Amino acid sequence: MNNIQIKPRTLFVIVGPTAVGKTAVGIHLALQLSCPIISADSRQFYREMNIGTATPSSEELEKVKHYFIGNKSVVEEYNVSLYESEVFALLPELFSQQPNLVMVGGSGLYINAVCNGIDDMPETDKIIRNHLNELFKKEGIEALQKRLLDLDPDYYKEVDIKNPVRLQRAIEVSLQTGKPYSQLRMRVKKERDFNIVKIGIEREKPELIDRIERRIDHMMVEGQLCEVQSLLPFRYYNALNTVGYKELFAYLDGSVSLEQSITNIKVNTRHYAKRQLTWFKKDVDIHWFHPDQIISLIENKGKVGQYRLFR
Repeated sequence: MNNIQIKPRTLFVIVGPTAVGKTAVGIHLALQLSCPIISADSRQFYREMNIGTATPSSEELEKVKHYFIGNKSVVEEYNVSLYESEVFALLPELFSQQPNLVMVGGSGLYINAVCNGIDDMPETDKIIRNHLNELFKKEGIEALQKRLLDLDPDYYKEVDIKNPVRLQRAIEVSLQTGKPYSQLRMRVKKERDFNIVKIGIEREKPELIDRIERRIDHMMVEGQLCEVQSLLPFRYYNALNTVGYKELFAYLDGSVSLEQSITNIKVNTRHYAKRQLTWFKKDVDIHWFHPDQIISLIENKGKVGQYRLFR
């Protein structure tokens, strides 16, 4: 980003690990720019999952118009390809109303799809998908991991092997085409007709861990257990195989105590934050700031790299 090509329209992308403070920074920037926010948090798409995904509060949603918050149901099939299509169907309308937009989220794959595009992958047979769904239900994520390792050891080395959605998608494509999923990804960056400014939000590790643990304690007070109980009939849908839900399903099954379940949520959330940071730190286009630093820059109309906020 040393030689940024200034284009008439700009998408500011706020990224970082869970609980770091992306929502507050995004709202601050959007208010200054008088523009809406496009969410890129794949867990906040689902209207039934509010407490456990730290969806912006009603007050925050009233301050700034948000898109892709609570717009899907956990029973709907949804993926990064559909997200990319829906975002690009929306962008022309939004950019016709203002020159700047803000995207906020921690889902690297979804952000990358908007910024760089994704490879066109074949639709997979429902028979294959149903077979893998049953395999996951009966034998757990270890069975998916083993299947992917057999089919595509190269992709196995780089994928988040704790994410069943990613595992299953790669297996589906490999079985459908007879070729390893990794060979079908061209990694060709698509040109966008708007400028992209990426802003990473980070904190010192002890500070982030403290925020994660306090957030989870607050979620439990706010009724996370009741939210998970209401979702028991849908527990095997992919959307619900995520931190903050699967641990409480285990408690409701009687396999762990509530105290242990909460501890597991905290540990798994820390691991999730670490994986998010690992993903984003690979992107050399991201400029990293503590939340206080970027808010000061916003208020003083400073620069991100060579790009001045509020031209």
